[in-house]
Amino acid sequence: MGYSWKEDRAKERIEMRFEEVRRVEIVDYKRDMSLECIPAKKAYRMDAVHLYIDIVNLDEILTCTSVEGETCHKRTLRFLNQHYRAVHRIILKTDAIRVDFHNQRLHAVVAKPYGEDSERDRVAHAVAIAQLAADVLAETGDDDAQIPNAKVRVGIDSGRALVVNNGRRGGREPLFLGHPANHAAKCASAGTAEGIYLTNTARAVMGFPVLATGKDRTTALTADQIDTCVTEADLGVSKEQIIKVWREEQEETPIGSIDFSRPTPPLSNLDFDLLSVSKTKRFEGVSVYADVDGFSAYVDKHLDDNPEDLVRTLHVIRSELDAVTHKDFSGRRLRFIGDCLHGLTLEGTAQTTEVEATISTATLCAGALRSSFACAIAHLHDEGVDTDDLGLAIGFELGPLSVTRLGMKGSMLRCATGRAILKSEEEQRRCTGTETAIGPSAYAAAPSAVRTVFGSSRKADALDYDTAVTELAASGDRVAKGIQSEAYAATAPAVVPTLSQPLRPHTAK
Repeated sequence: MGYSWKEDRAKERIEMRFEEVRRVEIVDYKRDMSLECIPAKKAYRMDAVHLYIDIVNLDEILTCTSVEGETCHKRTLRFLNQHYRAVHRIILKTDAIRVDFHNQRLHAVVAKPYGEDSERDRVAHAVAIAQLAADVLAETGDDDAQIPNAKVRVGIDSGRALVVNNGRRGGREPLFLGHPANHAAKCASAGTAEGIYLTNTARAVMGFPVLATGKDRTTALTADQIDTCVTEADLGVSKEQIIKVWREEQEETPIGSIDFSRPTPPLSNLDFDLLSVSKTKRFEGVSVYADVDGFSAYVDKHLDDNPEDLVRTLHVIRSELDAVTHKDFSGRRLRFIGDCLHGLTLEGTAQTTEVEATISTATLCAGALRSSFACAIAHLHDEGVDTDDLGLAIGFELGPLSVTRLGMKGSMLRCATGRAILKSEEEQRRCTGTETAIGPSAYAAAPSAVRTVFGSSRKADALDYDTAVTELAASGDRVAKGIQSEAYAATAPAVVPTLSQPLRPHTAK
């Protein structure tokens, strides 16, 4: 414990991060430029096709047992690892670029052939890759290990986006800002029906019928349309070839046993580079999603006339959200998913989780995220950066979590799985840019003070750090009262006030 948020400290960090991007350089993407480790103050303009491949039956694996024990987590991790390996081979063989693989969701980019005149070729190539992935993943299960085949849903869009650095302190990957990445993702996440879904923009490029607004997210390509793309793309690699290489790889470098051990809090000390399937960390903790609300519309509005401010805004906000999670509350950022932070928190010992303390700390951390977000927006305004009506939607949930790295040697990916992770993202999605939501499991296990804050709707509006500490402490929350006492002692050690007095921790040095 002993965690706290202070406004002065947050403002100092934010000012430092802004100076890192005060001067931003925007350049056009050239042939075969590396997208790895892009400097924070630089961005590339890139014409490409974006595809999101979503495995829609992951929740079936996580709920394969009534109790969320080691068995279902082992099956889920093996399921993801097998399919990561298969998709890795497809990306390599088809000259695409893997942007991110976050649990069940792959984001890839097709940039070749280059040039505006080759957009149709790129769209056809992306559709052919999507169909190849669907065909391969339909045969890469494991009956003996009770690992089903993956069912996939794919979203595809085409256009110009801005490529920036995604991440800090390791785990850096490219991030694409602009409508093609955003709209492709929305097509992929618009439902659970399998198929390949092209936006109207991509449909027009291929000469396919353009649909009524929103219908492109619910209308999959027909078999004839897919065949047209596959024939034009002529990938030069077949499902049989990919599966053959994948099976050989499974035999030569088997996944091995998945072994669990428990991390010792705080999670800020967790070193992802030391994790593997045989060194997976498993614990009961809280998964937190904090998403910048309105960012897609913000990007669309400013991408052409002021892309530099997009880079500044994203860098400053995400850096500060990361600092709150990692430095102020000793949690751990798993990764950034675009403009969304996915973090984990844990209170307890090497043997057990202090459930109520973990939930109280997560609530206070959520309040601090909102307070730091407000500070970041204020600083950007002071620097003349237009941030429109950006907000922060936060959701969190309690449950068993498994954290590891999956994939191929030399291309290992951070992964965290658990029902709470899927549920925390759902909670975040039901929030507006001023709301915070707590999941049903966390709500049921929370101390009464936390339940009072969120009420029966399990949502709280404008829950910043000051409000969270004051309201929790007033209801007797042990963690909040400890923070309140420390703040009073630091600001007025000669005075012993009652804990009912209002707290202003953001003014303390």
